[in-house]
Amino acid sequence: MKRLLAAVLVAWSTNGFAQEYPREEIDVNQLIDEWYGIQELDLNYSDLYENLVQLLARPLNLNTATGEQLRFIKILSPEQIKNLLTYRAENKDFVSVYELQSVPLFDIETLHRLAPFVYVPDPATMLDASFLARIKNQSDSYLLLRYGRSLQNAREYNTQTDSSARFKGSPENVYMRFRCTVPGEFSVGFTAEKDAGEALRWDPAARYYGFDYFSFHAHLQNKGRIKNLVVGDYQSQFGQGLMLGGIFGMGKGGETITTVRRTNIGLLPYTSVYEAGFMRGAATTVALTGVLSVTGFYSTTKRDAAVSSRDTTSASAEDAETIFISSFQTTGLHRTEKELAARHQVSDKSWGGVLQYKAGAVDAGLMFNRVDFGASVMPKVTPYNPFAFTGSRNQNVGGYLNYSFQNMTFFSEYARSINGGAAYAVGTLWSLSGKLDLSLLYRTFAPDFYAFYSNAFAEGSTTQNEAGLYWGWKYKVNRRWTFAGYMDLFRFPWPRFRAYAPTEGHEGLLRIVYQPSRTVMIFAEAREEVKSRNETSASSNLYHILEGTKHLYRVNLEYGINQTLHLKTRAQLSTLDFRGKQTQGFVLLQDVTVKTGPLEWTGRYALFDTDDYDNRQYTYEKDVWLACSMPAYYGRGVRQVLLLEYKMSKAISFWLRYGQTRYVGREEIQSSGGTIAGSIQNDMKVQMRISF
Repeated sequence: MKRLLAAVLVAWSTNGFAQEYPREEIDVNQLIDEWYGIQELDLNYSDLYENLVQLLARPLNLNTATGEQLRFIKILSPEQIKNLLTYRAENKDFVSVYELQSVPLFDIETLHRLAPFVYVPDPATMLDASFLARIKNQSDSYLLLRYGRSLQNAREYNTQTDSSARFKGSPENVYMRFRCTVPGEFSVGFTAEKDAGEALRWDPAARYYGFDYFSFHAHLQNKGRIKNLVVGDYQSQFGQGLMLGGIFGMGKGGETITTVRRTNIGLLPYTSVYEAGFMRGAATTVALTGVLSVTGFYSTTKRDAAVSSRDTTSASAEDAETIFISSFQTTGLHRTEKELAARHQVSDKSWGGVLQYKAGAVDAGLMFNRVDFGASVMPKVTPYNPFAFTGSRNQNVGGYLNYSFQNMTFFSEYARSINGGAAYAVGTLWSLSGKLDLSLLYRTFAPDFYAFYSNAFAEGSTTQNEAGLYWGWKYKVNRRWTFAGYMDLFRFPWPRFRAYAPTEGHEGLLRIVYQPSRTVMIFAEAREEVKSRNETSASSNLYHILEGTKHLYRVNLEYGINQTLHLKTRAQLSTLDFRGKQTQGFVLLQDVTVKTGPLEWTGRYALFDTDDYDNRQYTYEKDVWLACSMPAYYGRGVRQVLLLEYKMSKAISFWLRYGQTRYVGREEIQSSGGTIAGSIQNDMKVQMRISF
């Protein structure tokens, strides 16, 4: 009774925030600013980030959440997680989220940041409730329907006949998602999508079920010795992701401590529309004893790949050997003849297991993974890929060890390709005090280490051909001021893409955050990156390796966080010094969000000007629920966005999003979505959610 009364008093003292945050209140924009690395690679960041956003949309039960699950949300320091688990063990279940203020090192700011991600179930709904009753009363079930398109048809659609069009489908993007889940018990759902330019067709033999992409999963948790069981599409993350890493890894960004260590979270259902990197089949984790568990998984799916040669004179096994894969395709787009020809061209059979020991402060495991392709991989020989994978089979073995001692956490993983090289990563997180945290990570990836489901902390886009030392720190002066930074020294022992010789470089960041109140936050950061790449001269056909230095500066002001009126102003500038010349790029934007009863609208006005593609500016745009938009502002122009959300009732919500980009000095707009005549591009998106 005393703990319940204390929790009520805490809730009353937090300015009326006595109710749990709804899931859509998670501030994705703030998470991206803090967690993710600077976006520079040509990746589909929207799909990658959407995967993580969907996982974060499921709150954790404070009374059952494990240390790894708490680490996954990247808000709490190792010392705070340790204190939370100790408090829970000593006092049993939490009676309210606001009881967290009784945990050492938890202040009101931490409470408000954590609240959208956790919940405490009502004991009355759990007591003697049957499984079917819990599904009825506690499940989160919804159907999501989404439609979007560019309002100007690209040239690739505008041909005289459909058969001659470069894009074989319509310009609409169509998305459908259903999910029913009881957190900590079960989840079942499916996701379907048709990208712009893809055709809607029904052909089960070609794996077309109306939509071009279809994903399904059924997930069961904590049923006796079965701790985890997934059937359908899933992802796995063990150790530091050298062998098995889900597609929600984070790079180097404003959060300099918690993002360094990968979370040993195990098996998770896959619900994203990113069409590469997931497994399809079945996986389970079974508890053998109180401290020992085993995970087994099997996956068989089809990968998109460019086929360099194929003999179709017969269907014999000998003819199958004439199929050679020159490269894998990961865009997930199937619009043109070339893209359709690469669709599902090679089988990918993956299986393996993890033996895990967890007792007290020790978390250790042994891993094995084997991948068999339905054809031999023979990439085109280039100066930068002498160690590219060849063959039809890859096998990896490895192990990881995590250990916590007082206010220090040690983590590590070692992995080896049986017919290749090794990779390892070792690091530590250290809370020197309640104000100062440090992180340290050393990694080495051999050029002939191959892991097709890896996602480790790295400078490059693959866990290969890299060595580096990262040091990060964060100092919280008081409730208002926080300073953070990192330095990463890295080298590439062998040639790589756009650098045909061994190179090295460094990257560093300094971030200052000032938050005078819960509703106002200001941050400024400066980042420097030095890397080398190829360069040619007019008088010679030889490549030269030249060093380039890039700086990025960001200043951000937010006012009215989680209030009726929310304002965000940002200025972002980058410079690149290369070949004795400096190029620049900047974006200046203003966001306004207004909440009035069931209606919420957000508007953006952004000015951008970049000298070249190397100075393109990435910044998150607020999108419809469970979607993530991270466009690259490139060229010179104005970007305007308007997002409306209307909650008709508890069961039905609508979203409408309209965006316009107006370029200066362009007669046509070229992008991966096609070529548009003129200098203006308009896009729109409509979404409806029906909750059950």
